[in-house]
Amino acid sequence: MRSSVALIFFLLFMLLIDWYVFQAVKLIVQYASERTRSIVFVLFGCLTLFSIFILLGFIFIPTDFIGKSLRTTLFSIVLGLFIAKLIMVFFFMVDDVRRLIQWVMQKIYVLINDDASANNKDSTSAEKITRSLFMSWLGVSAGSLLFGTLLSGFSNKYSYKVVKQKLSFPNLPQAFKGLKIIHISDIHSGSLIDKQAVKRGIDLIQKQQADLILFTGDLVNDRASEMNELKELFSSLKAPMGVFSTLGNHDYGDYVQWPDKDGLNKEGNLEALKKIHADMGWRLLMNEHVVLNKENGTIALIGIENWSAKARFPKYGRLDIAAEGIGNDIFKILLSHDPSHWQAEVLKKYDNIDLTLSGHTHGMQFGFELPGFRWSPVQYVYNEWAGLYESGRQKLYVNRGFGFLGYPGRVGIMPEITLIELA
Repeated sequence: MRSSVALIFFLLFMLLIDWYVFQAVKLIVQYASERTRSIVFVLFGCLTLFSIFILLGFIFIPTDFIGKSLRTTLFSIVLGLFIAKLIMVFFFMVDDVRRLIQWVMQKIYVLINDDASANNKDSTSAEKITRSLFMSWLGVSAGSLLFGTLLSGFSNKYSYKVVKQKLSFPNLPQAFKGLKIIHISDIHSGSLIDKQAVKRGIDLIQKQQADLILFTGDLVNDRASEMNELKELFSSLKAPMGVFSTLGNHDYGDYVQWPDKDGLNKEGNLEALKKIHADMGWRLLMNEHVVLNKENGTIALIGIENWSAKARFPKYGRLDIAAEGIGNDIFKILLSHDPSHWQAEVLKKYDNIDLTLSGHTHGMQFGFELPGFRWSPVQYVYNEWAGLYESGRQKLYVNRGFGFLGYPGRVGIMPEITLIELA
């Protein structure tokens, strides 16, 4: 009920935004032919009606009727339209502030001069304070570019990219120099519909012939059952030194109303998810560590449950328990889903953890990564949001995510398979 009320308020706000944007659209096409104006107005109206229809459908049509994938895609299109219009509104409001200031200055000028004829002249000139055609075009262009970019991003959700990273550590045992690690994160199996595309990603992982595969959480969106169709595929991931995993915030089922329609509760769902890790041959590390030996060298692999410095995410992780009993001189790799853990606890209390691997942010699935410059809106929430970070001799690598959540696409931030070589 609460979500329906929220959607209705969102719908009303959306209509207000549409009316505001329509004023600028009318200005842009004011000198076009009648036929062109009619086409533009009809298209604008159709987009508005489409958004209304989809939002009402979310309120009155059962979720299972259209399927989760189509529902997510339709909602993303509507949300993309809304965000694009908000971008347009920013430009229009800047122009309206300019018009307001000009109008107020004219009024002040009239009051200062206290001249009736000047007042008449002001009335005439005030009518000429119209919207800027340039700002209207700029706003519509910026919003349309964003919406087009979001639509094109739908085709990138399975465009897996191998990112190769060579990391040097002075205390790494000689036996482990050259060790190849595959790091993946945020599979979000509930969003993965195209099994053949997912298989191409898994084949790409296997092609790297890594010694060790590490997964840093969010196997599912909410429910363990999301892995039913994909468990066999991910079971094919193998490495000589094993596949190790840990949990992310979505794996606990915290965002679902329990019990579900099948009577499964939150605790049962988590146990089912743990069993899936075991059935796939993945060693799930729950606030614990394992020691890996090679020739005469030793390293420790630590895995903790989700621990976030952000208040809205849980702190189930216990690094103090997981690291207990490990010698200070042993090279350590930490699997911790949320990268905010690195600055908040790892750097402050555990200066002997050499490499931390995280995920969680997805790079927000939207941004720009160019030589010498990169940007994503998620950087205003997370200081470490994608790639490599260093503090002294300690390193953090944040994987951009194998899957996707919410927006079914990727713009500029591609789904990542990280190949790390230790040196």
